[in-house]
Amino acid sequence: MNYIGSKYSLLDFIHEKISDITGYKQGDSYVFADLFAGTGVVGASYRKQGCKVIANDIQYYSYVLNKYYIENQTEANLDLLNYLNHLTGIDGFIYKNYCAGSGSGRNYFTDGNGKKCDAIRTELERLHHSGEISDETYFYFLASLINSIDKYANTASVYGAFLKHIKQSAKKNFVLELLPYIEGVKGTVYNEDVNALIKKVHGDILYLDPPYNARQYCTNYHVLETIARYDDPELKGKTGLRNYDVQKSKYCSKKTLCSEFESLIANANFKYIFLSYNNEGLMRVDTIKDIMSKYGTYSCFTRTHKRFKADKDENRNTGKNETTEYLHCLIKEE
Repeated sequence: MNYIGSKYSLLDFIHEKISDITGYKQGDSYVFADLFAGTGVVGASYRKQGCKVIANDIQYYSYVLNKYYIENQTEANLDLLNYLNHLTGIDGFIYKNYCAGSGSGRNYFTDGNGKKCDAIRTELERLHHSGEISDETYFYFLASLINSIDKYANTASVYGAFLKHIKQSAKKNFVLELLPYIEGVKGTVYNEDVNALIKKVHGDILYLDPPYNARQYCTNYHVLETIARYDDPELKGKTGLRNYDVQKSKYCSKKTLCSEFESLIANANFKYIFLSYNNEGLMRVDTIKDIMSKYGTYSCFTRTHKRFKADKDENRNTGKNETTEYLHCLIKEE
């Protein structure tokens, strides 16, 4: 997925520096926690290396994706995939609220793709509720649906707004594609507030990739949240926002950010802690250094990389094409 803050292009940098600091190598057995997991690319990469991964995110669509990447041990059911792809579209919640043909005034998907998404989502829920598919199969296919339908969205990368006219990629007929199978130790996935969860988990390496600025992920990806939950929420406004009060991150507010971050570090029962943060985040580099240095030996590495496209084009209208990513490191004192 084209996701704000995705670390896909920085995986080599992250792996290299974490290995340098900890001495852990591929194949070593240790517990790796990814507690702002997003689309799961970092945690999944460590599962592939043989780690037991703990993943968490306050967004439910992220929880679904990570349930597959971190916990799944079931291989693809191609018969079920073929069956779902041949379903006839229905006038469900997605079509009625996010497609222009329904009269909703919203243009997130073509009518046909919205109806197809509804058909697949409704049938997955029925099959799971009736016991015809297992929990693992349910989350495998639901994660694949979220990942697949995002490729057909009529947006400029995030769901903060839809485009007036249907772009070329959104015109294509929706086809459900399964996420690639991942082998590895089965981990554990949570859907909780990170500062509450940190008091209940422990391990060897803690990786943190919190929001960097004031924009809430629950507003940028609210349509995916609704597809994941499929809970018929009341929608408001031109963009059809669902209520997200319980999902607001305190890491997106200058008033609460530093105290939340220090509480997280103080309560973390991990020897090694790594924080990804860029040069345009709400917390200054010196602030991060001051907080982390209280709890052990601190160091920091940087890598320049391309800016997220929607971030450049829509939100801040900055002329810069690159941003600097910091990987802050802490060896915590016992």
